[in-house]
Amino acid sequence: MLNNKAILITGGTGSFGTELVKTLLRDHNLGKIIVYSRDEYKQAIMAQAMPDDRLRFFIGDVRDLNRLNMAMREVDLVVHAAAMKHVPIAEYNPMECVKTNVVGAENVVQAAIANRVPKVVALSTDKACNPVNLYGATKLASDKIFVASNNLSGNTGTKFAVVRYGNVVGSRGSVVPYFRDLIAKGSDHLPITDPRMTRFWITLDQGVDFVLSSARMMQGGELFVPKIKSMSIVDLAKAMAPNCPHKIVGIRPGEKLHEVMITEDDARFTIELEDRYVVQPALAWWSYKGYGDIGRLVPEGFRYASDNNPEWLNAAALTAMLENPASLHG
Repeated sequence: MLNNKAILITGGTGSFGTELVKTLLRDHNLGKIIVYSRDEYKQAIMAQAMPDDRLRFFIGDVRDLNRLNMAMREVDLVVHAAAMKHVPIAEYNPMECVKTNVVGAENVVQAAIANRVPKVVALSTDKACNPVNLYGATKLASDKIFVASNNLSGNTGTKFAVVRYGNVVGSRGSVVPYFRDLIAKGSDHLPITDPRMTRFWITLDQGVDFVLSSARMMQGGELFVPKIKSMSIVDLAKAMAPNCPHKIVGIRPGEKLHEVMITEDDARFTIELEDRYVVQPALAWWSYKGYGDIGRLVPEGFRYASDNNPEWLNAAALTAMLENPASLHG
């Protein structure tokens, strides 16, 4: 699928984008990779760290439709990873979050259709499912925009799909590097928001592989959800610092006790495959039957949440994930 193709990654200098670029350069015979982001310093660092003739750097913001139009010329696949996703900052700056996550999504759609890009895969988040914070609400709006845009592309042939997954271990702003920093500084406790809290966990390389495999199989309109493992925040803290006491600090505004990736309402349109769930669009134009041939419709009342997940991480598995992310593949 990717041989001699051109791929554009919005937010390409972020945690996910950087890992995706590494994987593409290492494992695929691409024509070129366009890193589209607004941080020239991060682009300069990436260019020094990954010198490769296939790599192109394009300064731009997803808020800028004209710039996106220029960047997407002769592109075969867009991976839309750019987002404003820090929950408290989004709550304090709501319109900035809307401009990036919602207006930015619309701009990506318009530029992709105008340039007849064959495929666009947009990254979502578990927080977009039954959102309780602004970040989640904007990503839900973004998801809806990308799914519905399959009805707008007409004879351009552009197809859009969404990938939704949970917390990325070790990504910037996540709890793992926060706990690591506290432990390194010799903190006498680790703060726990609520001892009942659970989360889905995925590694960066698992996320990259899932996005690429979803791009290969997409028909246009799907929301792909990987089967990944859960872990309680208490067990996470114990695994990282077995002898460090915990202090309950309370749930922050916009947080949930448990994350949900598929609701009971979405379950009516969800097919379970061996390694993922496919939420099919509940729109009149969707007619693809192939997923039903290789999977099965989930049962009535199905709900995929971090507290009812049949797959759980233990301390040994988390340690393996932190030390060697590839150890959890398969």
